[in-house]
Amino acid sequence: MAPRSEPRYPAWFVALRAAMPVWPVAKRTLLTAVGLQLLLAISLTLVDFYRRRGKKPAKFVTPAPIEVPIGSGTITTYTFGQDLYDDMLAAIEGARHRILFETYIWKGDAVGERFKAALTAAAERGVDVFVIYDGFANLVVARRFKRFSPALRVLEFPIYNAGLRFFDLRRYGRDHRKILVVDDEVGFVGGYNIGEAYATEWRDTHCRITGPGVFDLSRTFADFWNLHRRSRGRRTGRSDRPLLLETAADWEPRIRVHRNVPRMWMFPIRAMYLEAINRAQHRVWLTHAYFIPDQDFVDSLAAAALRGVDVRVLIPATSNHVVADWISRGYFSQMLEAGIRVFRFQGAMVHAKTATIDGRWSTVGTANVDRMSMTGNYEVNIEVIDDGMAATMEAIFDTDLAQCVELEARHWSARGVHRRFTEAVLAPLRPLL
Repeated sequence: MAPRSEPRYPAWFVALRAAMPVWPVAKRTLLTAVGLQLLLAISLTLVDFYRRRGKKPAKFVTPAPIEVPIGSGTITTYTFGQDLYDDMLAAIEGARHRILFETYIWKGDAVGERFKAALTAAAERGVDVFVIYDGFANLVVARRFKRFSPALRVLEFPIYNAGLRFFDLRRYGRDHRKILVVDDEVGFVGGYNIGEAYATEWRDTHCRITGPGVFDLSRTFADFWNLHRRSRGRRTGRSDRPLLLETAADWEPRIRVHRNVPRMWMFPIRAMYLEAINRAQHRVWLTHAYFIPDQDFVDSLAAAALRGVDVRVLIPATSNHVVADWISRGYFSQMLEAGIRVFRFQGAMVHAKTATIDGRWSTVGTANVDRMSMTGNYEVNIEVIDDGMAATMEAIFDTDLAQCVELEARHWSARGVHRRFTEAVLAPLRPLL
């Protein structure tokens, strides 16, 4: 009797069977790597928390608010929180028709209570007040603070917004924006959250806009409200009717409002930065709280530096997220080799998200240069093409620069083995943050 032939299996099945003995090893290696990353991140966070206990940030120098005319309106730039809060509260107290208020973090402290009281008083005297805040960012805020007067229309952007559509990446991302618009006449946008620490202890940047450019901020708020007014988040107040269905008759061409909208898979802020950097001829000065760029972004900065542009990146020496600090260092070597200069702000947290290029172009907003801001969260930045605004941003950068220490290539290359090891272990987390 002839011997039976071996059954013939598809090539993919043969390859899978051959790889199966390797899988347990690969799985153990992957779990070990992830566990090491997690352990290292937790350890760094605990050590940083211990070091910060009882320490107050150092004093820092900031210029007074600077106003520049833009067409028929103005832009005022703030670098000290208390100055900004005073003007925001004055605008709220003077409101006659409508207030649009949106923030990422809203602390339940004295400053937070002042804003809550001012918004409530405005609503109770007949002003239409719309409020949006991020649920996840305010998890640690007491629930009693989140009980609002029914006179306000309030949307708490939900911690989880995907429902059963957990596979839909468009439904993730936090509301990281900070906007205030009063009567469509004055608008505020920038990096400042609401809280006592931000009033005096953090260096941030915010803008006040008047003139036709305000409407684009109103539209930005209204589109978010209309998109999410029936979401899974908590709502209080009156009807959740659509907001601001009309359009503006005029605009200010020197001011453009760019907004990232994950739900629509729309992320123009990254493109705005890359286009401006690629056009730079003389200088590119960036200030960022968390600088974790992707490789294409670094390549654009490096190409600018290699063609003779003065490229400077200003970041905090130590931010409030120590793991982000370590991850951001992964690109320092190639940046320094390309001639990009890195400056680290000493003694206090820099939370600004700004840039100015060639004395003509500037941006101020809420988006950091990291994956979460560029391709993840709801963000808003204004782009301003104006010499006066650029001069203001350069003056602010110079003031900050006097409080920085430059990172030199020879010192960076001489860092210890343990630092290089930590950077290498955390490097795979870069695309996640």
